[in-house]
Amino acid sequence: MLTAIVPASSANIGSGFDSFGVALSLYNRYQVVGLLPPDTYEVEVVGEGGRSLAKPEDNLLIRSFRATLAKFDIPPVGLKLKSYNAIPLSRGLGSSASAIVGGVMLANAVGMLSLQREKLLSLMVELEGHPDNVVPCCIGGFVISAWDGKEVKYVKLPAFEEKVKVVVAVPDVTVDTKMAREVLPKSVSLQDAVFNLSRAALLAASWVTGKLENLPWAMEDKLHQPYRAKLFPGGEEILDRVKSVPGCLGAAISGSGPSVLAFVKGNPTRTAKEMCSVFTERGIRSRFFVLDVDQEGARIKGVKPAAAEEGSRCRIIV
Repeated sequence: MLTAIVPASSANIGSGFDSFGVALSLYNRYQVVGLLPPDTYEVEVVGEGGRSLAKPEDNLLIRSFRATLAKFDIPPVGLKLKSYNAIPLSRGLGSSASAIVGGVMLANAVGMLSLQREKLLSLMVELEGHPDNVVPCCIGGFVISAWDGKEVKYVKLPAFEEKVKVVVAVPDVTVDTKMAREVLPKSVSLQDAVFNLSRAALLAASWVTGKLENLPWAMEDKLHQPYRAKLFPGGEEILDRVKSVPGCLGAAISGSGPSVLAFVKGNPTRTAKEMCSVFTERGIRSRFFVLDVDQEGARIKGVKPAAAEEGSRCRIIV
């Protein structure tokens, strides 16, 4: 029995558009309970997103599992899988990256490739299309990454010495990732480009040196947040509201939204309540998570299933 434990992730982190990402202590667990004949998949889903899953051939975990076997010329094999999902879908918390990373790592284990996860990153990023969620999801921590279409380069920054919590407010609405891309301008002014360049450099330097007081300023952005904040109720107000809460070190739209992330020193409750109150004022239900930065990343637990089980067709149980 194999289990892939894969963390949530938040991308962009304000000024770090498409390059900064952080792994969070919220996990999907993908458990292989048996092997099946080729192209036969049984997936039982517990938790987030069970009712909205696509057919097995469209399932990101299954697709990434099959793509990995094919890339390394491993004979195809089916799976009997139990998926325990804690990461909300379509909320900017890396649920797609979690499925891709989990599928690749399970294929690495089932196919007995024995590759270190870092060696699998290029394939993971290729399947996802960009590195900012996949890389921290795979290796953990706060990561700055770049991809040229073939190769991934990244740096995992050291953890804060001080205790910092990550508060994530998740409203009961979704933002379509494609739409979130389409609302962005095709070009920006030199002034805005310099603004983001300076903020992103300051954010990286402040994280490394522990200069927490710089984060509210360093996480400001003019490339994506002003446009994406209009896609969900309260988006244009929430970032300003939480900045004034004592202990809040800075806030950003998580990924393409609609979740909003804040780094908090001290008691996180006040920041969480303020974030959710913005959604409440607009008639939107929400919930919040108080999380840590996951430093370990995705991992495999258990032993490889020994034998294939009988199976006759693809199905998903929800």
